[in-house]
Amino acid sequence: MSEHRTAAPKVLAPPRGDGAQRLGGAMNVDRKWLWIGGIVVAIGLLILPFLFKNYRVFQFNLVLVYAVAILGLNILTGFNGQFSLGHGAFYAFGAYTAAILMSLYHVPYWATLPAAFVLCFAFGFLVGFPALRLAGHFLALATFALALAVPQLLKYKKIEGFTGGVQGIVLSKPEPPFSFTLFDQPLSPDRWLYFFTLFVSALMFLLAWNLLRGRVGRALVAIRDHPIAATAMGINLPVFKSLTFGTSAGFTGLAGALGAIVVAFVSPDSFTVQLSIFLLVGVVVGGLASIPGAIFGGIFIQYVPNIADSLSKSAPAAIYGVLLIALMYLLPTGVMGGLKQLWARLRARGAG
Repeated sequence: MSEHRTAAPKVLAPPRGDGAQRLGGAMNVDRKWLWIGGIVVAIGLLILPFLFKNYRVFQFNLVLVYAVAILGLNILTGFNGQFSLGHGAFYAFGAYTAAILMSLYHVPYWATLPAAFVLCFAFGFLVGFPALRLAGHFLALATFALALAVPQLLKYKKIEGFTGGVQGIVLSKPEPPFSFTLFDQPLSPDRWLYFFTLFVSALMFLLAWNLLRGRVGRALVAIRDHPIAATAMGINLPVFKSLTFGTSAGFTGLAGALGAIVVAFVSPDSFTVQLSIFLLVGVVVGGLASIPGAIFGGIFIQYVPNIADSLSKSAPAAIYGVLLIALMYLLPTGVMGGLKQLWARLRARGAG
C-alpha cells in the first residue's frame, strides 16, 4: 500500500507593487541626499568665516547666539504653550554672569557658560512657580514687567561695583589657542569665536533635540494642547511647567553669556524690552515648536533690522513692520512650516 504525502502549501510573500518600489526608492534617495546635504553644509560652515571679513564673521556669531536664545524661548512657548515677553531679562543675567566672572574673578570664558546656565535655570525655575497661576496674556504681562525692571536694576548704585552701572563692563575677546591661515585669512579672535560659538550652539541644539523628541517632549506638548487630559494621564503640571521655564531660561542665559563674550561689552541699555520682543519675533518667524526654526529666527532678527535701516533712515521701524507682515502673510507657519510644506509637495510629486 503506497503512501501519498501531500506537500505543505508554500506561503508566498505578496509581490511588491510598483508603488511600494517607488516609495522604497524615494526613501533611499531621501537619505542619500540628506547625507550629502549634511556633509556639504558642515564643510560650508567650517570654511565660512575665512570667506568674509571680521565684521561679517562677528554678525555670524550673533546669529548663532540669537538662535540659541530663540531655541530656549521656543521650548517654553512653542512646545509648552507658555508665553513670555521677559526672556531678555534672562539673556541679560547670563551676559552679566559671564562679564562679572571674567572681569572680576578672571574665570576662563568657556567656564562662564555652565555658570550662566545654572544661575538662569535656578532663577527661571523660581520665576516659574508664581507664574503657574498665570496663563496666556497674563503670563506675558508678568514677564514683560520683569523685562522692564532688569535694566533699571542693573543701574542700581549699590551694585555698581559688580555691574559697572550705566557704563557697563568692557571685556577682551579671547585670543585663539593656535594660529593658521586659510584663503589668505588668519585665524582672528572673531573667527575663533565663530568656531567656539558654532560648537556650543550645535551642542545646545543636540541637547534640545534629545530632550524634546522623547517622553519629556510629548509631556510638554500634552500640557500645551490638553492640560486637563495631561493631568489625568499622571503628568505633574506644576513641576513640568516650572522645569520648562527653568530650562528655557537656562538656554537663553547661556546665549547671553555667549553674546557677552562675542560682543566683549555689556551695559543695561543693551537689554531693553525690545530684545525680549525680538526674541519672540524670532520664534514666530522661524516656526513655533520647531528646533531648526531657531536658526532662521536668529538670521531674521540679526539682518532684517539692518536691511530696514538701510532702506529708510527716517522710518526703519515702518519698513521692519512691513517686512514682518509680508513674511507672516507668505509663511503663516514660519519659515520651517513653509519648508516642510514645500518638501511634502516635492515628495508627493516624486512619488507620483
